[in-house]
Amino acid sequence: MSSYAYRLMERHQQLDAELREAMAQRAVDPTRIVRLKKLKLLIKDRLSRLMHGAAHRV
Repeated sequence: MSSYAYRLMERHQQLDAELREAMAQRAVDPTRIVRLKKLKLLIKDRLSRLMHGAAHRV
């Protein structure tokens, strides 16, 4: 696994933790929730493309 993929996976996990924390708060900020979900999805898509491209090279 490349260091780039590893960093993406780490960031995805960080965003997941932030999202869980944000949703657990009493005063939920819907804008922050949407932003975190979009960032998390963006990283998931990048990882998917990265892994898909690596599978074709093997």
